[in-house]
Order: sequence, then C-alpha cells, then structure tokens
Amino acid sequence: MGDRKKGSLKSTITVAMSNYLEAGSIVAGAGGLSLWVEYLGLNDAKVGLLGALSANGFGAAIGALIGGYLVDRYGRKFVYKYNLLVYMLGVLLIAASFNFPMLLTGYIVTGIAVGAAIPAAWTYIAEEAPDHERAARVGWGQFAWSIGPAITLLLSVALAPLGLLGSRLIFAQLFVVAIITWILQQQIHESAIWEEQKQKDKAKGMDEKGSIKELFTNKANLHAMVLLIGIYAFWNLVAGTMGYFMPYIYETVGGLTAAQANLLQAFLWILTVAATYVVFIRLGDKANRKRLFGIGAAMGTAAWIILTFGSMRMAELLSFVSLWGIAAGFGAQAFYGLWAAELFHTKYRAMAQGFMFFIVRIGVGLISLVVPAMITTLGFKTAGGVMIVFLAIHMIIGLLMAPETRGKSLEQIQHERYRQSG
Repeated sequence: MGDRKKGSLKSTITVAMSNYLEAGSIVAGAGGLSLWVEYLGLNDAKVGLLGALSANGFGAAIGALIGGYLVDRYGRKFVYKYNLLVYMLGVLLIAASFNFPMLLTGYIVTGIAVGAAIPAAWTYIAEEAPDHERAARVGWGQFAWSIGPAITLLLSVALAPLGLLGSRLIFAQLFVVAIITWILQQQIHESAIWEEQKQKDKAKGMDEKGSIKELFTNKANLHAMVLLIGIYAFWNLVAGTMGYFMPYIYETVGGLTAAQANLLQAFLWILTVAATYVVFIRLGDKANRKRLFGIGAAMGTAAWIILTFGSMRMAELLSFVSLWGIAAGFGAQAFYGLWAAELFHTKYRAMAQGFMFFIVRIGVGLISLVVPAMITTLGFKTAGGVMIVFLAIHMIIGLLMAPETRGKSLEQIQHERYRQSG
C-alpha cells in the first residue's frame, strides 16, 4: 500500500478541487443573491427557499446520503466518474436562468452534486494520507474549500459593474474549472485501504445490510456521531447561514453596498485560507488537537458577540471578519473532516459521513428557510443571539469529547475503537 505512493500530494489536490467547486458554488449564490432578488422580484420566502434547497442545504443533504452509500459500496473513486458532470449541469442552469423555477432547479442539481462529493473527498484524502500527515492532507481539502469562496467573492467585486451578468459569468467560471477538474480526477487511483477492506468483507461473506446495522448500533460509532454531529451541526447552523446570507446581512442590516459586502467576505475567506495553512496544515499533526479546536471555537464565538451586540461600524465588522476568518481555518469543519475519517471503520466510513452531513445540511436548510424572515421580524440581535448559543454548544461538545489520534494509522485507530466489539 505504501509502495503505491500513498499520500501523493497530487492526488490530494486533485480530489480537493471538488471542495473548491463546492464552496465556490455556495458563495457564488450568496454573492449574487441581491441581484437575483432585484431581477426576479423575490420575496423572503423565495430567498429562503433558494438557500434551503441549494448546495448549502437540502440539496447537499440528499446528495451526501446517496454519495456516502455509493462510495462505500463501489469505491472512493466511483463518485468522480459522474459527480462533476451533474455539477456542470447545475451551474450551467444557474448561469442561464431567466426565471425562478429555472434558478431553483439549478441550485438543487448543484446541491445534490456537491453533497455527493463530500464523503468521497474527506474519506479519500484521509485514507491516502501518510499517518504522520493526515491532518495536513485533510487540511488541503479545507484549504481548497476556503480558496473557492475567496476567489468567487473577489470575482464578484471585479464583475460588480456588470450586475447580474457578472454573477452569471462567475457560475460559468465554475463550469470551466469543473471540466478541468473532472478530467484530472479520472486519473486518480482507488483507495488501497478500501480495496483491502472489500476483499476482507468478501472473504467473510459480509454484506452492506450488516454494515448499515452495525453503523447505527455499535457503541463506538454512536459516540463518534454524537461528537461529530454535535460540533459540526451546531457550528454549521452558523457557518451555513453565513456562507449563503452573510453578504445579504451586510447589505440589509449593515447598509453596505454589494461590492463592499463581497469584498469584506472575500477578506474573511482569505484569512481562512491563511489560517488553514499556518495552523491546521502546519500544526494539526503536531499540536494538541483539543486545544487547537478550543481556541478556534472561542474565537468564532467572540466574533459573533461583536457582530451581534455592536453597531456594525466598519471597525466592528473588520474585527468580526478577522476573528471568524482566522478561527474557521482550524475550526469545526477542519476537525470534522479529520475525525469523521479517523473514527469510523473503513467498511462504512463514507456512509457515516454521508449520514452525518445529511443531518447537518438538513439543519442548515431548515434555518435557511427562516433566516430572512427572522431578521426582518425579530431583528438581527435576536438572530445573532441564537447563533451565539449554537456556537457555545458546539464548543462545549468538542472540548468534552475530542479524541487524540495524532500519529496513529487508520488501522490502529480502528483496532483500538472496535476491539471490544470484535
């Protein structure tokens, strides 16, 4: 297995490019949201529906559930044969939209494609990573996830004078990058760990039904799900809201122009890119992971306290963006991607991630339905207070339950966690 260039950075980056496209599509929708609202005359309900059914909500949830099952059954590489073809159809529909049903359909199709690739990406990257570099390699997936929004938002600023045409061109850019990425992903090899596990399962006569039952009954799995859904779901209720609605909030609550809002959010993502490299990639395999998680969680909570109870002056917005942007580089999503791969057996590692991502995105989808109306009717301070509570809960769960798995192989972690259940 080691002789097959396990841990190849080229394979890692090739797979991580899916994360660039996925996050880029979410933020592209967010960056042009006010333009679509004006062009199509959308009300709060339709704005909420776009967010709920997109790559930021229910669309991704459904895709993750399907993708997780397919990845464990047919292989980590299987999804990459078809996923980006569906993604290209979705972003092309959005780029060419001229009415709300067409726009909504594009968002749903793109969301399903995004969700399907999530369990494949995190699983493949972790399984192909050297044991002493697993956090760093998972970090490259987070790095690509962060670059997507940064570039997309900078393009939004540059193309702002073109209005809605600029938003269409951004989705067209994602279409072109998806073509290149799809071609490169056809060249990656299958996960050696998955191939070995599949041979063992065949020799023992095990089937998928047995694996599914074990996933939801084994104590080690249930413990991991409580940790991972706890930190990622509550954090994502906030981050998911930000990913889609933050420029909208800057404009409607803070009074910024669309260009100012997108530039501010681009700065946030640039900080996330930097923090991902400097902290998570460089230190994730060396420093105490629970401590790193705790620092990031505390910074993110402090950021939302400033945003909620401040007056949204530029100094306060910059403080918010700086704290959240840096924290997100080594926060819940980065650790979720790492721990979700480490804490589950190979035979249902992707399926577990698909299920958990489904739960998380359902939550984001539900809150997306009400965020615009919540801000309009209850005010931003009330909405912000809810976000602060979510962040506090995710921080407490992570600090209480975070595992220490540095330097261990996936096989070693698997043996330690499952030896009592055979």
